[in-house]
Amino acid sequence: MLTSPVLSNESLNPAHNVTVINEFGDAVAAHIPGELPLTLRVDGMEVVTLMTLGTEPEALALGYIRNQKLMEDIEAIASVTVDWDREVVDVLTHAGRGIADWKEKMKRRIVTSGCGQGTIFSCTVDKLYEVKLTPTQLKQSELYALIKHVSQLNAVYRVSGAVHGCGLCTKTTSLMHIEDVGRHNAADAISGRMWLNHIDGSDKIFYTTGRLTSEIVMKTAFMGIPTLLSRSGVTQMGLELAKEVGMNVIARAKGRHFLVYNGEEYIDFDAIPRERRVPPPTKGMRDLA
Repeated sequence: MLTSPVLSNESLNPAHNVTVINEFGDAVAAHIPGELPLTLRVDGMEVVTLMTLGTEPEALALGYIRNQKLMEDIEAIASVTVDWDREVVDVLTHAGRGIADWKEKMKRRIVTSGCGQGTIFSCTVDKLYEVKLTPTQLKQSELYALIKHVSQLNAVYRVSGAVHGCGLCTKTTSLMHIEDVGRHNAADAISGRMWLNHIDGSDKIFYTTGRLTSEIVMKTAFMGIPTLLSRSGVTQMGLELAKEVGMNVIARAKGRHFLVYNGEEYIDFDAIPRERRVPPPTKGMRDLA
């Protein structure tokens, strides 16, 4: 029987009221997103401090542990407790021994290009090359439907700006959508929810409003998701890693526009306007061929 850790429930309000001065010199009401430090500890051992919106702190902690490959089995975790007064999230394991080989892992850290400068561990990169993904076939019309759907979900961004959104999606709709001050935090929170609920990523699409760096590609790969969709662009290393693990990469996706950077063989272009379709060759041209 699968057992899940006991979780606190310390979600914060994502947006706060402020008064600002507009371009006419008038005082108007506005909203700004929250941003607080949250130090992750495992059995009392400090791992990292994350700057977060605070809407999914328990899932964020679990997702960070999972995506950094610090622990492989969620059943080893007894509880996840957030204390905002101390700005700490305590993860306790059943064994009480913390993270295996922690001192060695700390020696091999890489500063990433993530928002607010993220950190990954060399052991995380090493394990990426064990991942092999198999993308599912997608229709152009399904992508258009999904792009339209996810564009309506960024509620915190619409009222306050300054946040990124990520979503776990089917071919046409979002199953869960999380916003945070950094796209890597939102990705980790989704990973944490998937880990808790034993959700398989092999037939899913991961959507993000942010750029597709190597870090986002790695997180998506460790979630077992074969297709990555973004409103923004992709970096060279992000694309190289995606090709290495067999990930379908679709970026610059907005409205009825997208660019397929990898995995075009998995896209059925079923919605190309009639005037853009290449006509079949004439009989004379076929004879010449």
